[in-house]
Parts: sequence; structure tokens; C-alpha cells
Amino acid sequence: MPQRQRHRGKHPQDGRLFAAKHLAVLRDAVADLSYLLTRGYSDSAALKLVGDHYQLHARQRVALARAACSDQALARRKARHVTAAELRGNRLLIDGYNLLITAETALSGGVLIVGRDGCVRDIAGLHGSYKKVEETLPALRLLGETLAELGVVEAVWHLDSPVSNSGRLARLIRAEGERNGWPWAAEVEPDPDKTLERSGEIVVTSDSVVLDRVERWFNLMGLILPRLETPAAVDLHPAAGTATIP
Repeated sequence: MPQRQRHRGKHPQDGRLFAAKHLAVLRDAVADLSYLLTRGYSDSAALKLVGDHYQLHARQRVALARAACSDQALARRKARHVTAAELRGNRLLIDGYNLLITAETALSGGVLIVGRDGCVRDIAGLHGSYKKVEETLPALRLLGETLAELGVVEAVWHLDSPVSNSGRLARLIRAEGERNGWPWAAEVEPDPDKTLERSGEIVVTSDSVVLDRVERWFNLMGLILPRLETPAAVDLHPAAGTATIP
């Protein structure tokens, strides 16, 4: 009988794959991949070229892909990012699985990646079905308390209907919002990315494809992570000088 997943994002090899001795190589790889993307190389071809050159493990390549971006994408994302002060009195649209899984990973001690654009990303993955873990409710409460502190007037969570258990998670999100007096809504739809991209509203996400298409966005996990007591974040920005976010 398969063992039920209790925590998000932990992998037995991550302590070795993302040890301090590998960080300089990984940052060089991020710089090289970003260089190729800036010059128009396809994502897959550039990732294979750089990954093979540095002989990276599959999980390191996932981290590399999520940390790198072209100069054009970096400039676009910086121009469209809003400040925490601008959230007060505004409504937010939330890329539900993207945010929640990253927060769960942070609380479970799984590896998080800080990319070239400053976004915090997990390498946990979601494979067609969402399973609630021990960190799910604490993650929702952490996010809810932070959004309340920021003065957000409403947060609308968008979840992918093709992912199993999305309806159940939407009910849990609504119940947590009601229990704590948070102005939350949760929508389950076939392609939430399109809704987020076309909304014109402030979007909370670290999904690179969505980031490059929204008009405004906010790096919520980038704000939250330094507040956690034991953040497991590997900073892969090429200019980074430390292994983790303090």
C-alpha cells in the first residue's frame, strides 16, 4: 500500500544536490542559461546545453530552469511588479496552487529556489492530483494573516479544475477565509492562467509564463520568506553571495 504523503517538497537527495559546495556552479549555470535565453535560444535547447555542460542532476536542472530568465523578461517583470504598500485597499487574484505549494514547501523544510527575478519557487511539482499535507492549514493561515496585514480587501484564489481535489481545496480555502474573517473567494476553472493574464488586476504568482503576461503582480512569498524562522531557500541569483535568505 503506498505511503500517504505527509509533507510537501522534501526529497532525500536535496541536501546533497543543493549543498553549499554546489552553489557557485549552479549560479554560473543560471547566468549561462539566462544569457542564452536573452539571445533567443529555445528554453529546452538552452537548458539541455547548460545542464549537460555542468553535468547537473535532474532536480538541479529543474531548479536551474526556474531560476533563470532572459534580460527582457527580467526587465518586464521588474516594471510590472507592485510594492507592498500598493496592495492596501486592493483586490488580489492568486495563482492558487503556485502560491500554496510554495508556502507548504517552505513550512515543511523543502528546498525553495530564489531566482534571478527574486521570485521564490519550489521544485516539488504537482502531478495531476493535489494531496493535502500537514502544512496545508498552517500555510493558508500564514498567507491569510499576511494578506490581512497588507490590507488586501479581497483575495480570489484560482485553481485548476483538471487537477484532482481542486473542488475540495476550494471549499477548504473558503472555510478558512470564513473562519478567520478573511475576504476570500476560490474559483475552480479549466485554465486559470488565462483568467489571471487577462484580468488587469494584481496577481500573486511566481509562474514565469504568467508573470510575463500579467499587467501587475506581487511577489508575496518573497515578502514572507525572510520572516520565517528556518527558510530553506537556495539563492541562485548569479550575483548572490550567500546560500540562503537571511
